[in-house]
Amino acid sequence: MKTRERTYLLDRLWELQHDRGYLSDADIAQVAVEFGISPVDVEGVAGFYHFFHRQPTGKYTIYLNNSILSWFHGFERVKAAFEKETGAPLGGVDPTDTFGFFETSCIGLSDREPAALINFHPFTKLTPQKVKRIINGLKDGKPPAELADAIEEKVRYKPQKDKAILLRAFEPGKALARLQGHSPEEVISTIKDSALSGRGGAFFPTGMKWEFARKAKGTVKYIVCNADEGEPGTFKDRALLNLLPGLLIEGMIVAGYAVGATEGIIYLRAEYTWLLPKLHAALEEYRQKGYLGKSIKGLGKYKFDIRVQLGAGAYICGEETALLESLEGKRGEPRLKNVFPTDKGFLGKPTVINNVETFCAAARIIELGVEHFKSMDTPKSTGTKLLSIAGDCKKPGLYEIEWGMKLGKLLELCGAENPKYIQVSGPSGELISIDEKDRAISQEDIRCGGSVMIFNAQRDLFTILQNFSRFFTYESCGLCTPCRAGNPQLLHMIERMIKGQAAPGDVEKALQWSAIVKHNSRCGLGQTSPNSLEQAIHKFPELFHEKLVPDDKYNREFSLEKATEAYNRLTHAED
Repeated sequence: MKTRERTYLLDRLWELQHDRGYLSDADIAQVAVEFGISPVDVEGVAGFYHFFHRQPTGKYTIYLNNSILSWFHGFERVKAAFEKETGAPLGGVDPTDTFGFFETSCIGLSDREPAALINFHPFTKLTPQKVKRIINGLKDGKPPAELADAIEEKVRYKPQKDKAILLRAFEPGKALARLQGHSPEEVISTIKDSALSGRGGAFFPTGMKWEFARKAKGTVKYIVCNADEGEPGTFKDRALLNLLPGLLIEGMIVAGYAVGATEGIIYLRAEYTWLLPKLHAALEEYRQKGYLGKSIKGLGKYKFDIRVQLGAGAYICGEETALLESLEGKRGEPRLKNVFPTDKGFLGKPTVINNVETFCAAARIIELGVEHFKSMDTPKSTGTKLLSIAGDCKKPGLYEIEWGMKLGKLLELCGAENPKYIQVSGPSGELISIDEKDRAISQEDIRCGGSVMIFNAQRDLFTILQNFSRFFTYESCGLCTPCRAGNPQLLHMIERMIKGQAAPGDVEKALQWSAIVKHNSRCGLGQTSPNSLEQAIHKFPELFHEKLVPDDKYNREFSLEKATEAYNRLTHAED
């Protein structure tokens, strides 16, 4: 029996899970034989991802988002309603095996919380009443797809007078037509001249990355789109996939032509499974028009095609080397950074990895030209930036802003309601006080990867920090000790503060633990997980001081000497 390529292991696990709702022992054994690996290896992969289950999960599997925006907009009421209406406890299945009910990290619907997925179809703006209607509909035999909410993107702001770059009219094939007559080296030079930087948060120069891959040894090269948008509060890439899938495809073709790659892969997070039909339809349309497949129209003998790889629920796979491991059918654990993916990436071959927004921007640069792209820049920031804004504001949604926009203006545009805390770039990003509203969103100041969460003055900062810390504790891959052990310790310290059990030295200890986690973790998850806590301590010291219990109160720290003092007096009385 010929064994299958391991790169399709996740696809096979999904196929088997769809058949019965979970992966049985027989499924694990069967996959091991098909792929020529041990059952233990298959078990290790299946156990790594949140959405693979080894026990029945019901005919209808419900995942309720537990991110902070959901917490603040009715999570507990909605959770109770699901438990009541389905008869399934959180984390379990009802007695009839009809409903399975689980909580999960952010599902990319932060602008319409509370939100849930039922058999991976989206349900938004949930209330107890709406939950009852949904569950009754399912009990009546209606399919989840029929009951699900349509996700219509709300574009709230973009530059005026035709200056928008991403959120403008799209003409399929226009960017690709501009490639005709230009060599790959000229395309890379154009991207470098534009000074486009990665739009995922690291802001690495895109043209430089492509040039590295172009010059790397080897004839087999890959283009990978990181569509594993898992940072809580972020949904900008979702919107681009929903509104402009063709623009992403053209950006990947541009990159493939520039680098010399013949295959592209879109790594799509499982939470966006509902977008698969639209993506597949767009890819097929491009094949029919001659832009994908055996040859690319207008580019001679150049060949390029794209497939979609569905993830299975792991925030860590947003880290590019963990994503590569997942693409190869393995646990999504970050690699050591002793070599760049542009030299040794997918299957050991030179690989370019960019996110959805970056590829879309690259396509627009080829279509509109460098001068247009740089018409609204700051000294270190070119183009525009796509932001997903949610939380305590009247106009959550999508904002394509000019670099250099003041935070105060952005808050005004979205109708922020008595804002006090602003979290940019998700929990791993930067916590900003309303007192900093005159700061600018740019690579020179606030380096925002895409998420802006707004919290009003009535929101409890420690509840926010607790939610963030729970997220990192849950999503840590566990490979390195500082992240695996350090994040639970930080969560414990935050919860002690919430309970009024923190001693005067605990704030300093929290900073010490934060430094340990940041400076010793293997990848960006651990290296950035303490950011919000550190910034909160420095920017709002008075709030932490209020949580501390003096040493002379009952909550004093444990002291072995004081605890054994009475015993020592009794046992050494004659001394």
